[in-house]
Amino acid sequence: MYKVLVADDARVMRFATLRILKKLGLEAIEAEDGLQALELFEREKPDLVLIDVQMPGLDGLEVVRRIRAMSGEHWVPVIFLTSMEDESDFTRGIEAGGDDYLTKPVSPVVLEAKIRAMRRLDDMRRELIAVTLELREANDRLARLSQQDGLTGLANRRRFDLDLMRELGRARRERRPIALIMADVDHFKAFNDTYGHPAGDDCLRRVAAALRSVCRRPVDVAARYGGEEFALILPDTTEESARQRATEAVRAVAALEIEHRGSPVARLVTLSLGIAGCVPDADVVADTLVERADQALYAAKRAGRNMAVAHSELPLERGHPGAPLDLDLGAAAASGPTLH
Repeated sequence: MYKVLVADDARVMRFATLRILKKLGLEAIEAEDGLQALELFEREKPDLVLIDVQMPGLDGLEVVRRIRAMSGEHWVPVIFLTSMEDESDFTRGIEAGGDDYLTKPVSPVVLEAKIRAMRRLDDMRRELIAVTLELREANDRLARLSQQDGLTGLANRRRFDLDLMRELGRARRERRPIALIMADVDHFKAFNDTYGHPAGDDCLRRVAAALRSVCRRPVDVAARYGGEEFALILPDTTEESARQRATEAVRAVAALEIEHRGSPVARLVTLSLGIAGCVPDADVVADTLVERADQALYAAKRAGRNMAVAHSELPLERGHPGAPLDLDLGAAAASGPTLH
């Protein structure tokens, strides 16, 4: 039921107003001074406030100022009751946070009309808020989708570029390490040719989930870089620590046991990985780290795939494959692909 708070120090006027409200079928609560009006407002949370301008102690203007302060974004309509006809009083009432005014004695017809108007405004405001929230949620969803890969649910290339630039800038300012792992599904075209594109999509989704499991910290980012290529951004991570993440990634994919009859490397789906890490200086930009990780990735492919190579291990001779990391997969290697 619509609840109205009536605050007036004049008992006769208060009683007359309450009687009108009850005839209109509204729930009415009464306060005889400003302090009681504030207490009732906070406790009862009325839908409308009818308040006298002149009251002992806290006057109506100060009460409404405090009501607006405690209400925040929650708008409650306020109508001032006054026996004065000085226009400056009306102006002060609006400036204090009032929405309308009524002169005493209150006319039942005018009061009903103003209450209906305030209720209509309140309904419109609530509808506007609801629409605004829906639009905000829709915009948030669109923002998330615009940075999310539709197939795998990982960060997409756009999100990858933004996150890498941000984290690289932070690492440069704070002189902290950062590592990047580029990973590629070995002979994925042969997988699609053998099992079909739906199976290929499912393979990518499962590999993506395995790589996401390697990102244990909120700052870590797993992204689909493009096609069957993925990337892991690892802030506050040295290249040596990134080696351990590469081991975990290979184990996680091997544990999937996705059959790959079209691969000359192993009977199951495998990954080739390139690792680049550094404490960046002014000369190291995002493209620098990506290029280094790509060079290490291609070195892993040239060396036979199903392995991880760190950029720091690449020889100076261009085109010569670097030494693969010793991933030491243990039991996982025995039941899955053998690293070379």
